Amino acid sequence: MKAMIDNALRFHQTALNLQARRQEMLASNIANADTPNYKARDIDFRSALNGALGKSFGPLALATTSTRHVPAASEGPFAAFVGYRQELQSSVDGNTVNMDVERAAFAENSVHYEASVTFINSLLRGMQTAISGQ
Repeated sequence: MKAMIDNALRFHQTALNLQARRQEMLASNIANADTPNYKARDIDFRSALNGALGKSFGPLALATTSTRHVPAASEGPFAAFVGYRQELQSSVDGNTVNMDVERAAFAENSVHYEASVTFINSLLRGMQTAISGQ
């Protein structure tokens, strides 16, 4: 029973985690809009979701053989799908953040995040109704 519930929620849980990570990245882009030489980043959502669901995952984590080894910096399981945004208009200070693009992506991602939460709530409510026999 637990495995069935896990399988039913796996897709939505993965999508929710990915959307949360993307929201952090977009917020970082907006926060660094005035930072010289800052390069705006984003996640390829479709590739990252496919990779996280086991279709084509990114590179393996580095192994450490000694406690004195410095751990590799990791951005989580979606690091392989993070890329830099295409520059639409060059700026004098080398910053590639376009506030219109970032705000639109932030709003769109917020809507997708809320939709994922709604889907999960609906799925859990349906399971609860089935279990209670109503």
